[in-house]
Amino acid sequence: MTANTAGCRFADYFAISGLDVETGLEPDELSALCQFLQASKGRDGAGRVSSSADEGENYEQSPLRRTFKSKVLAHYPENVEWNPFDQDAVGMLCMPKGLSFKTQSDNRGPQFHSFIITREDGSRTYGFALTFYEEVASKQICSAMQTLYHMHNADQYDILHTSSTICINSSENISDNCSDLSTGVTKLQRFNSYDISKDTLYVSKCICLIAPLPFMHACKKVLEQLHQAVTSPKPPPLPLESYVYNILYEVPLPPAGRSLKFLGVYGPIICQRPGTNELPLFDFPIHEMFELLGLENILQLFTCALLEIQILLYSQHYQRLMTVAESITAILFPCQWQHVYVPILPASLLHFLDAPVPYLMGLHSNGQDDRSKLELPHEANLCFVDIDNHSIELPEDLPQFPNKLALIQEISEILMAFGIPPEGNLHCSKSTSKLKDFKESNVVCDKKNGNVAGLALSTYELLKENETMARLQALVKRTGVSLEKPIPALTPSPAASLKLEVRVEAGSNKDFKVHCDEEELKIHQLNIKIREIFANRFTQVFADYEVFVIQPSHDKESWFNNREQMQNFDKASFLSDQPEPYLPFLSRFLETQMFASFIDNKIMCHDDDEKDQILRVFDTRVDKIRTLNVRTPTLRTSMYQKCTTIYAAEKAIKLRLAKIDHTAVHPHLLDMKIGQGKYECGFFPKLQPDVLSSSPACNKWVKRSAPAQWRRKDRQKQHTEHLHLDNDQREKYIQEARSLGTGVRQPKLSNLSPSVIAHTNWKFVEGLLKECRNKTKRMLVEKMGREAVELGHGEVTLTGVEENTLIASLCDLLERIWSHGLLVKQGKSALWSHLLHYQESKEKNEALLGTTSSPGLIHDQDRRKIDSSCMPPLKISLTRDMRHIQNIGEIKTDVGKARAWVRLSMEKKLLSRHLKQLLSDHELTKKLYKRYAFLRCDDEKEQFLYHLLSFNAVDYFCFTNAFTTIMIPYHVLVIPSKKLGVSMFTANPWICISGELGETGILQIPKSILEMTFECQNLGKLTTVLIGHDNSGLYAKWLVDSVVVRNEITGHAYRFPCGRWLGKGVDDGSLERILVGELASATLETDERHCRTPPMQQSPSMIRRFVNITPANRPKLNTGQIQESVGEAINGIVKHFHKPEKERGSLTLLLCGENGLVTALEQVFHHGFKSPRLFKSVFIWDFLEKAFVYFESLEHTEQTQEENWQTRAKKFCTFVAAINTAPRNIGKDGKFQLLVCLGARDHLLHNWIALLADCPIIAQMYEDTALIKDHTLVNSLIRVLQTLQEFNITLETSLVKGIDM
Repeated sequence: MTANTAGCRFADYFAISGLDVETGLEPDELSALCQFLQASKGRDGAGRVSSSADEGENYEQSPLRRTFKSKVLAHYPENVEWNPFDQDAVGMLCMPKGLSFKTQSDNRGPQFHSFIITREDGSRTYGFALTFYEEVASKQICSAMQTLYHMHNADQYDILHTSSTICINSSENISDNCSDLSTGVTKLQRFNSYDISKDTLYVSKCICLIAPLPFMHACKKVLEQLHQAVTSPKPPPLPLESYVYNILYEVPLPPAGRSLKFLGVYGPIICQRPGTNELPLFDFPIHEMFELLGLENILQLFTCALLEIQILLYSQHYQRLMTVAESITAILFPCQWQHVYVPILPASLLHFLDAPVPYLMGLHSNGQDDRSKLELPHEANLCFVDIDNHSIELPEDLPQFPNKLALIQEISEILMAFGIPPEGNLHCSKSTSKLKDFKESNVVCDKKNGNVAGLALSTYELLKENETMARLQALVKRTGVSLEKPIPALTPSPAASLKLEVRVEAGSNKDFKVHCDEEELKIHQLNIKIREIFANRFTQVFADYEVFVIQPSHDKESWFNNREQMQNFDKASFLSDQPEPYLPFLSRFLETQMFASFIDNKIMCHDDDEKDQILRVFDTRVDKIRTLNVRTPTLRTSMYQKCTTIYAAEKAIKLRLAKIDHTAVHPHLLDMKIGQGKYECGFFPKLQPDVLSSSPACNKWVKRSAPAQWRRKDRQKQHTEHLHLDNDQREKYIQEARSLGTGVRQPKLSNLSPSVIAHTNWKFVEGLLKECRNKTKRMLVEKMGREAVELGHGEVTLTGVEENTLIASLCDLLERIWSHGLLVKQGKSALWSHLLHYQESKEKNEALLGTTSSPGLIHDQDRRKIDSSCMPPLKISLTRDMRHIQNIGEIKTDVGKARAWVRLSMEKKLLSRHLKQLLSDHELTKKLYKRYAFLRCDDEKEQFLYHLLSFNAVDYFCFTNAFTTIMIPYHVLVIPSKKLGVSMFTANPWICISGELGETGILQIPKSILEMTFECQNLGKLTTVLIGHDNSGLYAKWLVDSVVVRNEITGHAYRFPCGRWLGKGVDDGSLERILVGELASATLETDERHCRTPPMQQSPSMIRRFVNITPANRPKLNTGQIQESVGEAINGIVKHFHKPEKERGSLTLLLCGENGLVTALEQVFHHGFKSPRLFKSVFIWDFLEKAFVYFESLEHTEQTQEENWQTRAKKFCTFVAAINTAPRNIGKDGKFQLLVCLGARDHLLHNWIALLADCPIIAQMYEDTALIKDHTLVNSLIRVLQTLQEFNITLETSLVKGIDM
């Protein structure tokens, strides 16, 4: 064969699989599946084995119900260089459950299914298989089956005999037991149905086409016509070899945008291929997926696929598994599934369900086991799709796809136009009995119930699935009437109903004639409409994506080598442009491998000639949207825009089918010897290899394939042709791209030996470790970048949504690690299951030892030292943190509890230490996990814990910010001054604690101990404490050093420094003070920092708050330093408002904290302040009150000032009067702080500074060198303060309590 024919043929191989008479009956690997399911049924909760669920299950394993090993009996040609024949994969997937045997009383209709072989490099080959039954001609095989039946019946008789003995000897429930026995005998008789002298034995056989592209309908027709040729009494016009030769060598692939007609055994077959500017080829009936699952379920499944969540499809029909898998991956356009993809999982690959990587796999159901009996290793982040039962199980916290309701509405309109109900079709699920009484006319004409596009149901299948009808069937059989074959009148084919529907449509357009049948046209039409709607969603959401692509600044070679460290997309900027409802979904989608690969592809393509088809089509659509869009490209709205490309796409298909572009060579006689090509009716023969082994010497398609349109490029070249690189560099890029995944891209379909399985699991372990390294690094870089912003460096790159997404992604990784190699699980979360086992073990040990302390206890004093604090140390341990989570009533599920525990451990900086402690119980780990599990690989486990330890370098509040409504216990300690204790203090103290999420209200403090514990709804990060007393008793003066408040769950201790008096006639006369908090800093005792309380904004410096403040003990700052401090304070507030709203910290800290605005303005007014008289303190408020009196007096004299000045003076007097008359007992410093905060809120500070600088009182109270007297400096200060005018400043309630302005 010449190189020119490579890749342009319609089919690469024709294969025959079935019973190898020479090797006889061999048990199939499917027994592994049976054992798996049986173990699932027998396992209970924490691994306790329950008694056999149903004795009847044993009867199901009668020889006729068992499966045996099938083999590829022949394939033609022997090999093609561009697609080597994979015998193991084809053998497994042609007959995934091996050989099955039936007798003449069983239904033996042919079954079609397709499959896909995905190689490790991601390239795909499609297979199409037709399985039918042939009579067993070998007497040895029939005898072997008879022998197996004798052995089976003997075993069953022993069981029944034992049951009968129990039935006789038992004194209770005799009737029930005996009825069970009679049922058992009946089952034994029913399955004891093979008698070599009376029955005919049939065995399954399969014919298969292996093709480069998924032309499913065409391949199905080819195989059905070949099967019809050998079962028909009349032989076909030509030998079978002529038709197989024709499809292998003489039928080409249709070029892009063209249609092709070729002849099968009995009629023409049409196939058409989309053009280069259309959506890629998809030939599976997407309507079946909507009928089987319903629109709502499909959108949830679609969301799971986009977020690369593990997806397991479950059905007893192989073609349903394939149809759903291919349909879901088709609507992902322009993205492509990047991970393990096995739509039909062979029995020998069941260990792949243990894979701790994203996958999309299909598991065959035996039709008897429900979901509850199927136990899977991964369930925390699994989407389980029970196709036959119309149900789907979703992982927790699944975000909603953008504009979901509008999308449902648009798709529903299309589905209903084709007679398909959006909720799905009943007859595709087990509840088919509701439709079984319909007459033919009802079924055909009933558009409302969506039966026009239904799957064919034979009467036999209907009877078999309904108990009542099964009894009727038994009665009918006794009369001698056979119901083995379907009755045509009661089983309208989907083709009939579809043809009727399309004829009506075609009647309105008579001049438009297509060459394919109406059923096929309708499938094409519905497929393209649905796919266009989904594609339109992506083009709308990502219309501006090119703006945010980060092009590499250096050469491609360096870019490849450092790909993992490179950011290819400006996610933060993109998300900031999106509508709020989109963010939960988009923030997770942007983290997926499929999105990263899509952007990588974009980076490597600089012009249209370089782009692959998918990217070119998508970019063309995006360009059209941008051209048509009048609105600003970056201004995103959540307005839903319907798809406008449906008509053009549908018209392109109709045109191709109306005018056939090419007709292939017709089948013809081959050069065969006399006697070759004969076969026996009812038996598909082995074909003649000599005539099928090579292509024709002169093939007109080879000549015509010289132009590029006839050449299909090799898969690997097609993947890399757009790169301006030589072959070595291209290969390097491909390998690099593959390695970005999680270690294993695709399982190899072969008969796996234990060593191969061990190697595969080792790849999983390496992949998990690599993913952990990348994830921790990404989270650290993002978080440290965030802290750099707070220090004034770098740009903000992390939004609250993104941080939450990254932490959820880490929780998912931990679940996958804990699920790998799992033996025993309790609930859906593998991590929480392990924690529960550990907790149970520790509690037993504690009970035996009679102590409540645990060996893993860490005392708070080991973690941090709080100055002057005598608060009792907080005992923290793994199990104690578990109990905290278990006590939170809002968290209902095991998965939720595991995630909450991870968040809590991260916030406490104990995640690595806790997990190390959990895994230190080696006996428990051995009991719960297989030898190859990640958690039993010591070196990798140590590296994993080391990576998690790096989280201690940054500060997370992921627990506090996530669980905002839970009740949290807080411990409060008021620390009085050491010099003047509380012994003489007679008043009753109180406190009010405020945080970012709320405040406590007034709480009375026991004055004897000044310590208390209370519980309230999560306050978030604590910001202020309002402390005071009621001024009762003889000595109502109190010198408070500080207040310490500790969150008893997270362990965060906040220190609120005071250092001031509370009392009348002392200090500034305040009975209550607002204290601004800081998290207590840690004093590390060891090199390893297991846990540290995260630092935050520093609290105000206490230098200005000593008792009897005088100008002498204030720090002497020059005017330059004061200007700098004001600038920094304003800069902090400006940065605060430029952060995403959910990422903003406390504004109170920026106003009242150290380096805050209040402190900076205090320095302004303190500069040049004249010294007071001896033993008397003078405060800034004294100056402001004098200014107030001055401005008030001007109102009663002749008005000489300008109107603007009058307005400012009036505003100033109003605020000072309101603060002085407020019912609060705040001192003079507190009043000044309140005035600054209110002025900042109402944008009046710059006016007041100008007003005060011109006030004559300045001359009395300030020296000539004072800053407030320097007009140049005052004007500079006013300009700086004016920058606050563009921000909407909202003050905490605790700051403005009692002030009604």
